[in-house]
Amino acid sequence: MAGKKFAAASKKVDSAKKYTVDEAFKLVVESAPAKFDESIDVALRLGIDPKQSDQQVRGAIALPHGLGKDVKVVVFAKGPKEAEAKAAGADFVGADDLVAKIQGGWLDFDKCIATPDMMATVSKVAKILGPRGLMPNPKIGTVTMNVGEAVTAEKKGKLDFRVDKAGIVHAGIGKKSMGDAKLRDNFLVLLGALVKAKPASSKGIYLKSISVASTMGPGVKIEPNAAAAIVG
Repeated sequence: MAGKKFAAASKKVDSAKKYTVDEAFKLVVESAPAKFDESIDVALRLGIDPKQSDQQVRGAIALPHGLGKDVKVVVFAKGPKEAEAKAAGADFVGADDLVAKIQGGWLDFDKCIATPDMMATVSKVAKILGPRGLMPNPKIGTVTMNVGEAVTAEKKGKLDFRVDKAGIVHAGIGKKSMGDAKLRDNFLVLLGALVKAKPASSKGIYLKSISVASTMGPGVKIEPNAAAAIVG
């Protein structure tokens, strides 16, 4: 049944065509075949050499319409900062007890924040958090003394992005139920951040390819130059 739904959805998409941003997001929502609220993911291939330290592309942005889901946040903090995190809506706040919980196999959260003084404690579970992209990092604002502000930002739908070894940025930008207009807005904010983050040492074509797809639907290609022109 899933195969038939995908085949039917695929007929709506011309795999050889590169669509405008507006066309692509209308199409990806229309062609999402599942009954559940599918995630919408984009993949942007950049003209960089990710092996070079000066060509790493990463950052964090606040999406205008959030991620369309409840983001679970844990915080490593003590004392007043623990209270600040709880007041901001953190789902779990702790120190050594949080380490023990994670070492026991608990990973029911999406984001992890820590105060700088707690990083020695966090390092005890670095091998668990790191591979899952959950390790707190000052470059994306998750190692900070402003834990209340950080928790609020994550809860609203802050997106962390990072180029992988193949030079591709993969990112979930929302849910099908948000509709094409909000998904388009979220995408353009991400695209604008990537354009601004272009390494000075990167030569040639920077945005090589862009595609968007729902969890169970076909990929829809976007014309890179037209998309880049929208964000300047």
